[in-house]
Amino acid sequence: MNLTNFRFETDADGVALATWDMPGRSMNVVTPEVMDELNQIVDAVVADAAIKGCVITSGKDTFSGGADLTMLQGLGVEHARLSRERGEEEAMRFFFEESRRLTLLYRKLETCGKPFAAAVHGTCLGGAFELALACHHRVLSDDDKTRVGLPEIKVGLFPGAGGTQRVARLMQTGDALQMLFKGEQIRPLMARNMGLAHAVAPRAEIVAKASEWIKAGGSAVAPWDQPKFKAPSGKVYSPAGMMTWPPANAIYRRETHDNYPAAKAILHAVYEGLQLPMDLALKVESRYFAKILRSPEAAAMIRTLFLSMGELNKGARRPKGVGAVSLKKVGVVGAGFMGAGIAYVSANAGLEVVLVDQSAEAAEKGKAYAHKLVSDQIMKGRAKTADRDALLSRITATSDYAALAGCDLVVEAVFEDPKVKAEVIAKVEAVIGPDAIFASNTSTLPISGLAKASSRSAQFIGIHFFSPVEKMMLVEIIMGEATGERALAVALDYVRAIKKTPIVVNDARGFFANRCVGAYILEGHLMLAEGVPAAMIENAGRQAGMPVGPLSLNDEVGVDLALKIVKATKAQVGEAAVNPHQERLLTALVEGEGRLGRKNRKGFYDYPEQGSKKLWPGLRDLQETKVDPDSVDFSELKQRLLVTQALEAARTVGEGVVTDPREADVGSILGFGFAPFTGGALSYIDFMGAARFVELCRTLEAKHGARFAPPATLVAMAERGGTFYGEAAKKAA
Repeated sequence: MNLTNFRFETDADGVALATWDMPGRSMNVVTPEVMDELNQIVDAVVADAAIKGCVITSGKDTFSGGADLTMLQGLGVEHARLSRERGEEEAMRFFFEESRRLTLLYRKLETCGKPFAAAVHGTCLGGAFELALACHHRVLSDDDKTRVGLPEIKVGLFPGAGGTQRVARLMQTGDALQMLFKGEQIRPLMARNMGLAHAVAPRAEIVAKASEWIKAGGSAVAPWDQPKFKAPSGKVYSPAGMMTWPPANAIYRRETHDNYPAAKAILHAVYEGLQLPMDLALKVESRYFAKILRSPEAAAMIRTLFLSMGELNKGARRPKGVGAVSLKKVGVVGAGFMGAGIAYVSANAGLEVVLVDQSAEAAEKGKAYAHKLVSDQIMKGRAKTADRDALLSRITATSDYAALAGCDLVVEAVFEDPKVKAEVIAKVEAVIGPDAIFASNTSTLPISGLAKASSRSAQFIGIHFFSPVEKMMLVEIIMGEATGERALAVALDYVRAIKKTPIVVNDARGFFANRCVGAYILEGHLMLAEGVPAAMIENAGRQAGMPVGPLSLNDEVGVDLALKIVKATKAQVGEAAVNPHQERLLTALVEGEGRLGRKNRKGFYDYPEQGSKKLWPGLRDLQETKVDPDSVDFSELKQRLLVTQALEAARTVGEGVVTDPREADVGSILGFGFAPFTGGALSYIDFMGAARFVELCRTLEAKHGARFAPPATLVAMAERGGTFYGEAAKKAA
């Protein structure tokens, strides 16, 4: 055998060990070369009578993250070429056969006649877990780092190498569908309890345990290949089946609003596959997989949520001329909700943290937030008491600014008032070293303006966290007019250290994310002012693909905060910068009704102590006009809610706030949940086509006003047939 990505050896008892260890990579991934070598290994095991069976394990600290999705992208490129040169029928034949190559390989392993066992430590996801499922026996390490799962749905795909068929034959149908729809990572003991693994053992013993199973005469026949096999939930057409499938279809509709073709394909593949023998079932799965692989939703989600996010996480925007920065000590000024969260994620990353507030008591209260978060994890079995003690020992809570001496980076998270921030800047700069970087966690105030209070504006930068800090994965890094490259490099290194995804934007009021969020909330307010029922507005938001409706989102950020922003914008920019309908609505809610949002249990919704939230009935009384719900074009409501955000994203590009479309797309999905199936706010335009999008904007402008007017830069791009990604690539070339 000519192996590069595997090591292959056989012990004295005739058990082979295939160790997957790709050179030059930190993690194993499924590539064409890996498939070729695995095929050789199966052939070698079958051909050698002295070999009883084979254990597959990893030579790295983790098993594998799954298939290399750039390989799947390449299939699309080849399909397009063949379609041009040989016709669509030939192109589709090639595409189908290539897209099921991994399926056929795993099925060959499963039916080769020799037992295979997987010994898994660390991450084992996607195509790698499908390999483990094709093995006849699975042993997982009991290490906290070990996770298995099929997360393909999160990038617009579904498990297309046998995953839908094997999972549905190992578990109850309802449980299998839930697992496939959610794409969550599963811990070892849970995986064993779900029937996805046979054994859990200490890391040092997993290979031995797998070998022992083979030596003891482990069966080389998968359960579904046994003559009398019955699926855990019985036949599809049975009383039990009819208790499963109608609700499953309803849940699919409720959760996806038919926006995710991959989720629908999972339903089809499992439903049809369970009625067929395994080989035919796998062929059905492969046909759906080939179809989904060519869908625009999959292309958009793979590009944004896999490729672009991976590139940004690896430092795509980091200045090349600045060497690596080793961050050890971070200061956080302001121990309120945001500051406490920043202190926690920093300490959780192993950094030493100095948490400063006006009083020692306030600082300790912020530190107590970290105590609560880790205690919650301990209660769920995800952390130990020693972990909490270690994390808390890294946080020093104090009112003394002198404790910030020696910090590599200081993040200010005090009240959104330029005067207050200026006082903090002066106090911090009086004690930190000459190389330390100062960052402001502001969500609204321009960084260049705040930097005027600094004596070293080149080392002043914005680091905008989203709330709650410990849950939100996006961090917006804002470059002021004078911010230097080293400040950017330190900020990016810090965000990488705390395992969040950074986007870099240039300074402007609202930066990127808040501008788009503001446009979404504004549109909801204006729909309400038009007389559209509040429930219809909220449903339109969710059905368009947003996680929550605009009114619900406003309650989360604070109705009073929205009014403050409107008033501040009016005072600083002028009356024309705010919408009078929005101002009247917010004033009536906050000042007239005392409805501040979720924070005081009443905003657009009521939040009872027991039970779920409900829209406040009094909203109807605030509507000067009311329209007949049957006369409302619901599809247009959905369009408006997405178009207004995408338009704002396009404006940020035209103004130079966003310079990389990857950041707009990743930022829009991670930051405010812009319909993930579109690939993000700019991909929404690119995949629709700029010319068609501009035409849609002009239609909406004619009906609803100038806020839908497309910017000149977008119109020009549409006229020359360009795309945001295409034009960015030309600039980079």
